Parts: sequence; structure tokens; C-alpha cells
Amino acid sequence: MDDRGNGGNGMERLLPIANVGRLMKQILPENAKISKEAKETMQECVSEFISFVTSEASEKCRKERRKTVNGDDICWALATLGFDDYAQPITRYLHRYRDLEERPNNISPHQHKDRA
Repeated sequence: MDDRGNGGNGMERLLPIANVGRLMKQILPENAKISKEAKETMQECVSEFISFVTSEASEKCRKERRKTVNGDDICWALATLGFDDYAQPITRYLHRYRDLEERPNNISPHQHKDRA
């Protein structure tokens, strides 16, 4: 069997194809169709990308004698690997996420305290 999720050791490293297809559909016009081959190709690509970036972040953690990969490590790996177009917005997102997490009762800036 092959590495496309049809058995063997490659299956656990692939994102579920239904999720990949759903994400692809969100970008395309409503009447567009996506072939099985296109979904499988994208599934391979995104799974490989995630593995590539995570591996770089994990190596950084290993060198720093840490066991946990965090968001900063992923952002660092993206930048180190030359994905600056992704690293910068994801870093901004990570900072905003942390700011929201630090708010009392996790109230988003759009909610009023009397609605919580």
C-alpha cells in the first residue's frame, strides 16, 4: 500500500482528507469541484509542511534541552526556514491570542462584561 493514507506507516502523519477538502472548498467558488487527486496531493503537501516546520522547531527545543514545542518555536522555525510571509502574521496572531488568554474570564474585546 502507499503513503497516501491507504495503509502502511504514512497514514498517521497525514491530515484527514475530509478536513483538507473542506479547507480547500472554503477558498474556491461555490460551484467549484475538487478532484480526489487534488485533495490527496494537497493532503500530502500540507502534512509534509507541518512535519517540516515542526521538525525544525523540535530540533531547536532539543538543543535548548526543552521537551515542549510552543508557538514561539513554530514562528521561529517558519522564519528560519524562509517562510517569512507566514512567520510574521502567525507571530502577530500568537501575540493577540496570548493577550486574549490573559484577560480575566477570557472575555474577548467584543464582549461586554454584563453579557458574560
